[in-house]
Amino acid sequence: MNKRTHRFSIIRQIIEAEPIASQEELIIRLKEHNIETTQSTLSRDLKYMHVAKVPHREKGYIYVIPEQMAPYQADNNVSSLITDNIVEICFSGSLGIIRTKAGYANAVAVLIDNKKFPEIAGTIAGDDTIFFALREGCSRKQFARELAKFWPKVEIPY
Repeated sequence: MNKRTHRFSIIRQIIEAEPIASQEELIIRLKEHNIETTQSTLSRDLKYMHVAKVPHREKGYIYVIPEQMAPYQADNNVSSLITDNIVEICFSGSLGIIRTKAGYANAVAVLIDNKKFPEIAGTIAGDDTIFFALREGCSRKQFARELAKFWPKVEIPY
């Protein structure tokens, strides 16, 4: 196993085993596993692994692996807390942009991806922006109706 794959494996183990609230905390835990890394490398690793942050009662926000999102998604309160950070949604044809407060795009994109909206062909998330494409034949109005079932507070222009 190469160093990068090993580091990914340890990051996954740590995040799945305990609530980690910051990159600094994760770097300390990685050192305990004899893995030295920089904050910028860790940031790229977390992005590559699609790690998201979700609300946590004691720690504010914690990192979760996409497969760990299910329990958080079952709690509509958590989903609504995350989607409360959506700033705007706009379209150009069948392409859409969701703007969020800084740091929330990945968590919102993971929620959207895991809900498996039939209207969405896929998402790409940055720090505060999500790009998505509607499937051929799906309208903005159809997407707005589906999204409103999960997050009624989110307004979508169509």
